[in-house]
Amino acid sequence: MLSAPDLQALREEIEAIDRDLLAQLKRRMELVDEVATFKIKAAFPFRDQQREEQVLQRVRHAAVDLGLDAHVVERLYRLIMEMSISRQHAFVRGLDTAPLRIAYQGVEGSYSHLTAQRRYANSGGGVLLTGHATIKQAADAVRTGTADAALLPIENSTAGSINETYDELAEGRLTINAEVISQVDHCLLALPGTRLEDLRRVISHPQALKQCEDFLLGLPQVVPEPEFDTAGAARKVVEAGDRSLAAIASESAGEMLGLEILRRGIQMQAANATRFVDVAIEATPCPADAVCKTSLLLALDHSSSNLGEVLTELGKRDIRMTKLESRPIPTAAWKYRFYIDVEAHADSASMVEALESIRPLTLELRLLGTYPKAE
Repeated sequence: MLSAPDLQALREEIEAIDRDLLAQLKRRMELVDEVATFKIKAAFPFRDQQREEQVLQRVRHAAVDLGLDAHVVERLYRLIMEMSISRQHAFVRGLDTAPLRIAYQGVEGSYSHLTAQRRYANSGGGVLLTGHATIKQAADAVRTGTADAALLPIENSTAGSINETYDELAEGRLTINAEVISQVDHCLLALPGTRLEDLRRVISHPQALKQCEDFLLGLPQVVPEPEFDTAGAARKVVEAGDRSLAAIASESAGEMLGLEILRRGIQMQAANATRFVDVAIEATPCPADAVCKTSLLLALDHSSSNLGEVLTELGKRDIRMTKLESRPIPTAAWKYRFYIDVEAHADSASMVEALESIRPLTLELRLLGTYPKAE
C-alpha cells in the first residue's frame, strides 16, 4: 500500500509530465505557425482530409505498439489537429495583408493543385489554397464568398471539354479572368516492387483514364475504374496496400506518397495539356493592348440557322473563333447553350458591333469574361 509521501511523489511526477506535454503542445503550435507561413508562400492547401487520415492511421498503429487504446488516442489527435487548423486560420487573420483564397478541385498532388501552386506561389500577400471534392464545390466556394477565386479545368487537348466547368459557368455569377495551360504527363503508380503483370485494376479521374486509353488497352488483364481525383486515386493505392492496384497520377503525387513509377508518359498524346480558367465574382480588367480572348454563352431557339448566322457575324468582322461547345439546357428538352471563345477584347469596336448584331438572334447572350490569352 502506498504511503501519502509516495502518492504525492507520483502525483508530482504526473504533473511534471503534464507540463512537458503542454510545453510540447506549445512547440507544436509554434511549428504550425511556421507551416502556415510556408503554405501561404508556396501555395499549399491548409487542409487535406486524406492526408489527415494517413496521419491518424500512423497514430493508431503507434498507440497499439505502445499498449494504448487506439480509439482514445485517435480522438485526442483529432482534437489536436482541429486545434492546429484553428491556429493556422487565426495566424492568417492576424496577417497585415490577407492572402488570396483560391479553390480548386482535388487534393494535394493533383494536377489542379500543381497548376494552382505554379500560378499563385510567391504572389504578393500569399495564397491560401483549398481543395474540394468536386468542381461544383470549388465554384460554390467562390459564389458563397469563402474563396476569392477558383481554378477550374475546362478543356484537355486529348480528352476534350470538361463539361462540369461549362455547367458551372452557365449557373452564373462567375467571371473568367484568366486562362492557364498546363502540361499533363501521366504516370502509372503502384506500390514498390509491383510488376505490370501483377495489376488487375487501375484507378484515376475519368479524364485521365480517357487520356491513357491506348496504354490501358495494352493491359488486357486490367480493369480501369474512375475516381474523383488523380492524386486521391494514388492515395487509395497506398491505403489499400494491394499490389494488384495502380493509379494514374502525376510524378509529384507518386513522390509525395512513396509510390513507384511503373511507366511514365502513358497518355495517348505527348503534347497532352489541360486548359484551366480562373473564375471569380468580379471581373479583372484585361489590358487593352494585350492579346485577349473573350468567352460567350448563347442560348438559341430551335432554328438551326441561327448558329450559322452568329458565326457569320463574327467572321464578317475577322473575329477568330477558337472554341465552340454545346451543352443541353436541363430545363428545356432538346435545347442547347453554346459556348464560344474568340480572340478579341470585348470592348473592341469589332466585338461591340458583333455583339449588337448577334443579340437579336439569341434567347440569351452572356459575356463570361475577357482575359489575356495564355501562351
